[in-house]
Amino acid sequence: MSVFLLSISAIVVLLAAGTYAAFWLALHRAEGRLAGRSTIVRSAAGAMEYAEIGTGAPVLCIHGAAGGFDQTLDMTGALAKEGFRLIAPSRFGYLQSSAPEHFTVAMQSDAYVALLDHLGIPQVAVAGISAGAWSCLDFAIRHSDRCRALILLVPANALPPGVSIRGGALARAIFNSDFIAWFFLKLTPLLPDLLAEVMLGTDPLVLRTAEPSEKARANEILDHLLPVSRRTAGMGFDIQTAASPPPLAIESITCPVLAISAEDDTFGTALRARDIVSRVRNGRTIVFPTGGHALIGRQAEALREATSFLRG
Repeated sequence: MSVFLLSISAIVVLLAAGTYAAFWLALHRAEGRLAGRSTIVRSAAGAMEYAEIGTGAPVLCIHGAAGGFDQTLDMTGALAKEGFRLIAPSRFGYLQSSAPEHFTVAMQSDAYVALLDHLGIPQVAVAGISAGAWSCLDFAIRHSDRCRALILLVPANALPPGVSIRGGALARAIFNSDFIAWFFLKLTPLLPDLLAEVMLGTDPLVLRTAEPSEKARANEILDHLLPVSRRTAGMGFDIQTAASPPPLAIESITCPVLAISAEDDTFGTALRARDIVSRVRNGRTIVFPTGGHALIGRQAEALREATSFLRG
């Protein structure tokens, strides 16, 4: 019996050691993926990290929840091949950007101005993804002289009163621990429907029937959540903002606006896209019938529409 228990114990120790080694390697690769790709600029609000790719007309690209400059470039990087200079900051609380005490959406949009001043850019088009839409809207309202056009990709909607984030305890656990996030992401093949809905806001059927390239992109979105520990403060702010959004005078936006979403986005961004465009002077909405929050199967078309809009 003692030999049996020792054997079981040895197997458990080996499995634990192997699991931790695999996790450490994945985290090391995630950190390596970020290294050397960004620059830090200091402002009154603290450090702001940003990355740049491409040449041409400048576009300030703002990431969504659980993101950073890397998510922005994953989602919008193709625009750099179309003759645009993409400037992709990490918002407050994400990656190497500061998380100032009691920071607000308005402080974030003011930080964009400081970044543009640092780069010597007087005016930009702005593209905001998901939760990044809050600060992009504020920028277009309060710094209208710096914003020549606004694109909103699956713009985040406010949470109904009393409603928590989708996924509840599971989502909170994933976004508070690198190990838990890695572990659940490794279970993607076993829990594809759950992760599609909770993490991607996408109908599992849409993901299952997507082209291989789009399935690979969905997996990349999940894989690039690591390291989540460097995004936790920003996620907390995004959740707080969705629960208690700031008042925004959307009617005062004068630049052209393009809002893109999918009807089946389980985060309700189609409703938000239509609402925003209905309140501006010069706006257009594109709502795909399917695609979810990750615009599965619609990403290329969405970027074509964005390119045409920016050139126009």
